[in-house]
Amino acid sequence: MTPPASRATAATCAFCQIARGEAAADLVLEDQHALAFLDHRPLFPGHCLLIPRAHHETLAELPPALVAPLFASARLLARAVERALHADGSFVALNNRVSQSVPHLHVHVVPRRFKDGLRGFFWPRQRYPDRRAALDTQAAIVAAVEEIRSGQ
Repeated sequence: MTPPASRATAATCAFCQIARGEAAADLVLEDQHALAFLDHRPLFPGHCLLIPRAHHETLAELPPALVAPLFASARLLARAVERALHADGSFVALNNRVSQSVPHLHVHVVPRRFKDGLRGFFWPRQRYPDRRAALDTQAAIVAAVEEIRSGQ
Protein backbone atom coordinates (compact mmCIF):
# COMPACT_ATOMS: atom_id res chain seq x y z
CA MET A 1 0.00 0.00 0.00
CA THR A 2 1.39 3.38 -0.98
CA PRO A 3 0.87 6.14 1.56
CA PRO A 4 -0.94 9.28 0.38
CA ALA A 5 1.27 11.88 -1.27
CA SER A 6 0.22 14.41 1.39
CA ARG A 7 2.14 12.65 4.18
CA ALA A 8 4.40 14.95 6.14
CA THR A 9 8.16 14.95 6.00
CA ALA A 10 10.32 15.84 8.96
CA ALA A 11 10.46 19.42 7.64
CA THR A 12 6.66 19.83 7.57
CA CYS A 13 5.57 17.46 10.36
CA ALA A 14 3.72 19.19 13.22
CA PHE A 15 5.24 16.83 15.80
CA CYS A 16 8.77 17.32 14.44
CA GLN A 17 8.20 21.06 14.79
CA ILE A 18 7.34 20.50 18.46
CA ALA A 19 10.42 18.28 18.90
CA ARG A 20 12.62 21.00 17.37
CA GLY A 21 11.06 23.67 19.59
CA GLU A 22 9.50 25.46 16.62
CA ALA A 23 5.91 24.90 17.76
CA ALA A 24 4.40 25.21 21.21
CA ALA A 25 3.26 22.23 23.26
CA ASP A 26 2.67 21.55 26.94
CA LEU A 27 5.62 19.21 27.53
CA VAL A 28 5.40 16.68 30.33
CA LEU A 29 8.42 14.46 29.64
CA GLU A 30 11.64 14.83 27.68
CA ASP A 31 14.69 12.67 27.15
CA GLN A 32 17.24 12.26 24.37
CA HIS A 33 15.02 9.96 22.30
CA ALA A 34 11.46 11.09 22.98
CA LEU A 35 9.18 13.74 24.36
CA ALA A 36 5.60 13.83 25.56
CA PHE A 37 3.06 16.60 25.71
CA LEU A 38 -0.61 17.11 26.50
CA ASP A 39 -2.99 16.28 23.67
CA HIS A 40 -4.79 19.52 22.80
CA ARG A 41 -8.08 17.61 22.40
CA PRO A 42 -7.88 15.04 25.19
CA LEU A 43 -10.23 12.18 25.88
CA PHE A 44 -9.73 13.14 29.54
CA PRO A 45 -7.48 15.74 31.18
CA GLY A 46 -3.98 14.26 31.28
CA HIS A 47 -4.23 12.55 27.87
CA CYS A 48 -0.65 12.74 26.57
CA LEU A 49 1.11 12.00 23.31
CA LEU A 50 4.59 10.48 23.42
CA ILE A 51 6.67 10.84 20.26
CA PRO A 52 10.15 9.84 19.16
CA ARG A 53 12.21 12.98 18.51
CA ALA A 54 13.16 11.70 15.06
CA HIS A 55 10.52 11.50 12.34
CA HIS A 56 9.17 7.97 11.96
CA GLU A 57 5.61 7.56 10.72
CA THR A 58 4.82 4.11 12.12
CA LEU A 59 6.02 1.62 14.70
CA ALA A 60 7.30 -0.61 11.90
CA GLU A 61 9.55 2.25 10.71
CA LEU A 62 10.99 2.94 14.17
CA PRO A 63 14.60 1.69 14.28
CA PRO A 64 14.99 -1.32 16.60
CA ALA A 65 17.41 0.59 18.83
CA LEU A 66 14.67 3.14 19.61
CA VAL A 67 11.88 0.69 20.49
CA ALA A 68 13.04 0.00 24.04
CA PRO A 69 13.74 3.66 24.92
CA LEU A 70 10.37 4.77 23.53
CA PHE A 71 8.44 2.15 25.47
CA ALA A 72 10.44 2.78 28.64
CA SER A 73 9.24 6.37 28.32
CA ALA A 74 5.68 5.14 27.68
CA ARG A 75 5.87 3.04 30.85
CA LEU A 76 7.16 5.99 32.88
CA LEU A 77 4.52 8.30 31.43
CA ALA A 78 1.69 5.85 32.16
CA ARG A 79 2.78 5.64 35.80
CA ALA A 80 3.12 9.42 36.04
CA VAL A 81 -0.29 10.11 34.49
CA GLU A 82 -1.96 7.66 36.88
CA ARG A 83 -0.15 9.17 39.86
CA ALA A 84 -0.65 12.81 38.90
CA LEU A 85 -4.34 12.45 38.16
CA HIS A 86 -5.20 9.84 40.80
CA ALA A 87 -6.45 7.59 38.01
CA ASP A 88 -7.44 3.96 38.46
CA GLY A 89 -5.36 2.98 35.44
CA SER A 90 -4.40 4.10 31.97
CA PHE A 91 -4.98 3.33 28.33
CA VAL A 92 -1.83 3.16 26.18
CA ALA A 93 -2.23 2.88 22.41
CA LEU A 94 -0.93 3.90 19.03
CA ASN A 95 -2.21 3.92 15.48
CA ASN A 96 -0.24 3.10 12.36
CA ARG A 97 -1.42 5.35 9.51
CA VAL A 98 -5.16 4.69 9.93
CA SER A 99 -6.59 7.21 12.41
CA GLN A 100 -3.22 8.92 12.72
CA SER A 101 -4.12 12.61 12.64
CA VAL A 102 -0.41 13.49 12.47
CA PRO A 103 1.76 11.12 10.41
CA HIS A 104 4.44 10.80 13.08
CA LEU A 105 4.53 7.83 15.43
CA HIS A 106 2.82 8.76 18.69
CA VAL A 107 1.73 6.79 21.71
CA HIS A 108 -1.45 7.89 23.45
CA VAL A 109 -1.36 7.67 27.24
CA VAL A 110 -4.81 8.31 28.67
CA PRO A 111 -5.79 8.27 32.35
CA ARG A 112 -8.73 5.94 33.04
CA ARG A 113 -11.21 5.56 35.85
CA PHE A 114 -13.67 2.79 36.48
CA LYS A 115 -17.01 3.69 34.87
CA ASP A 116 -15.47 6.66 33.03
CA GLY A 117 -17.86 6.11 30.13
CA LEU A 118 -15.38 5.11 27.43
CA ARG A 119 -16.65 2.30 25.26
CA GLY A 120 -14.89 0.81 22.29
CA PHE A 121 -12.71 3.10 20.21
CA PHE A 122 -15.12 5.92 19.30
CA TRP A 123 -14.66 8.41 22.07
CA PRO A 124 -15.66 12.04 22.31
CA ARG A 125 -12.73 14.41 22.53
CA GLN A 126 -12.78 17.87 23.98
CA ARG A 127 -10.49 20.79 24.66
CA TYR A 128 -9.35 21.79 28.12
CA PRO A 129 -11.89 24.19 29.62
CA ASP A 130 -9.23 26.92 29.79
CA ARG A 131 -5.48 27.45 29.63
CA ARG A 132 -5.13 27.25 33.43
CA ALA A 133 -6.63 23.73 33.47
CA ALA A 134 -4.12 22.57 30.84
CA LEU A 135 -1.19 24.14 32.70
CA ASP A 136 -2.28 22.64 36.05
CA THR A 137 -2.56 19.21 34.43
CA GLN A 138 0.84 19.66 32.79
CA ALA A 139 2.47 20.65 36.10
CA ALA A 140 1.00 17.64 37.92
CA ILE A 141 2.31 15.19 35.33
CA VAL A 142 5.76 16.83 35.19
CA ALA A 143 5.99 16.58 38.99
CA ALA A 144 4.97 12.91 38.92
CA VAL A 145 7.56 12.15 36.20
CA GLU A 146 10.26 13.71 38.37
CA GLU A 147 9.09 11.84 41.48
CA ILE A 148 9.16 8.50 39.65
CA ARG A 149 12.54 9.23 38.05
CA SER A 150 13.99 10.07 41.48
CA GLY A 151 12.65 6.85 42.99
CA GLN A 152 9.92 8.33 45.17
